[in-house]
Amino acid sequence: MTLAFLNLSWFALTNGLELGGIYALMAVGIGLVFGVLRLVNFAYGQLIMAGGFALAFGQQWGLPNWLSILFCIGVVLVLSLLMDRVVFRPLRGHSPAVMLVTTFAVSFILLNVALLAFGSYGKTAGAFGFLNMPVDIGGVAVKKLSIIAIVTAAVCLGLLQLLLTRTPLGLHMRAASMDFKTAQLLGIRANRVIVGAVVISALFAAIAAVLLSAEQMQITSTFGLYETIAVLAGVVAGGMNRPIAATLGGFTIGFATGLLYAVLPPAPASFSSEYVPTVIFGAVIVALLFRPNGLFTRGGGSVERL
Repeated sequence: MTLAFLNLSWFALTNGLELGGIYALMAVGIGLVFGVLRLVNFAYGQLIMAGGFALAFGQQWGLPNWLSILFCIGVVLVLSLLMDRVVFRPLRGHSPAVMLVTTFAVSFILLNVALLAFGSYGKTAGAFGFLNMPVDIGGVAVKKLSIIAIVTAAVCLGLLQLLLTRTPLGLHMRAASMDFKTAQLLGIRANRVIVGAVVISALFAAIAAVLLSAEQMQITSTFGLYETIAVLAGVVAGGMNRPIAATLGGFTIGFATGLLYAVLPPAPASFSSEYVPTVIFGAVIVALLFRPNGLFTRGGGSVERL
């Protein structure tokens, strides 16, 4: 069965929604930390990479899938908290440029540590490969992974919205994202808010690692790297200063990527990995030229120069 528009199959459409859901989760994780700390964390992809390797070791050790997922979450949480405590916390008072370069440095250190430890071929995490099998829904073949990714993203984003609007921690995080210094003067505990943002961001990174490992299965030092760069572009294009706008930006990039793989004609073998990213990032540049404050934001905003 196909859609009349662009002769696009329902299978390709659900794949786009799957990737859009995963990217939306990553966008929220990146956006939360930026909202509280004004920190663009380029090392977010390495948190996903660490989660992927944790899943690979869980398979190697013969752990049941649920325990491998818990192990993945634990590894990502510990690494994220260590990054904040050892690297980011001592530099909080410094300029955004210092913080930005630091996240680059942490990213490349972790990437090269993984490359030295596991080699260029990495490890295999195929425990969730069965999720790529299709199921028939009303005569339409849909991957199990697509269903799980879409539902997981919807549930996680819904729970986050409840947290941000119905709990003291969420309200404090929203206040801190608007004006951190004023929030501190009003008695909001800065470290509690920051740790909360870091933990939630890490949880979303772990969930993204599980979903991406089911799709890719081969875990290398660059696992999650392209996805992080693409999501960062989506967050900026959507509107980095607004959580909903940033999430929509991440979803749009993922959805468009999934659809373009189905719509664009096959590329030559030597360019097969560059075809879609070239179109995506070109579209991001055009979008920012016309809407520099974000596609999903209203009016102008303050510009912070590095």
